[in-house]
Amino acid sequence: PTWNRAKSLGAAIQSALDQTYAVSEILVCDDGSTDNTRQVVSEFNSKIVRFIEGPRAGRPAVPRNRGLSNARGKWIAFLDSDDTWMPEKIEKQLLDLQRTGMQASCTNALRITPGKNSASPYLNNTESFFTLDTLLKTNYVVCSSCIVSKSLLDITGGFPEEEQLRAIEDFALWLRVATITNFCYTQEPLATYADDATNSIRSGIK
Repeated sequence: PTWNRAKSLGAAIQSALDQTYAVSEILVCDDGSTDNTRQVVSEFNSKIVRFIEGPRAGRPAVPRNRGLSNARGKWIAFLDSDDTWMPEKIEKQLLDLQRTGMQASCTNALRITPGKNSASPYLNNTESFFTLDTLLKTNYVVCSSCIVSKSLLDITGGFPEEEQLRAIEDFALWLRVATITNFCYTQEPLATYADDATNSIRSGIK
């Protein structure tokens, strides 16, 4: 999902293209951007990078769900347009999913805060998986680190689009997913997470 993030979007797309386990498609789901987002996407000139246009909603669930409805893969990996993946992220997670038989996976991430020159791990968990009981205490799933089986998402439904869940729509979905499968968890930071609320896709909507 993206909204007026032309400056960071290219790095996000490139990090998906640079995976050691090749991804089959990259869906850039726009939320009514007014900058040169479309141009950034077109400059990749790649058959697997697709621009999914949509009007401004201000709720991340809306472009996320638009992506889910267009996705064709067996596994769905989420990546916000101001975050990035480490090159071995998808490969390592798919190996864990195969080893554990779970249908969802998440990892730690490096937290990047505007104005700070250093990044630090977002989570300090040492578990190898998260259960529903664990997630009911707090949301340990970094959205841009998450992979979920498409068949499971078809069962649980997409991200809730209600206005009152605008800031926690991903958490609501993870709880639904966790009623069916545990999340296997990799302590290694395999994504970067931009902690910048002022430039969030959620901002600007009352």
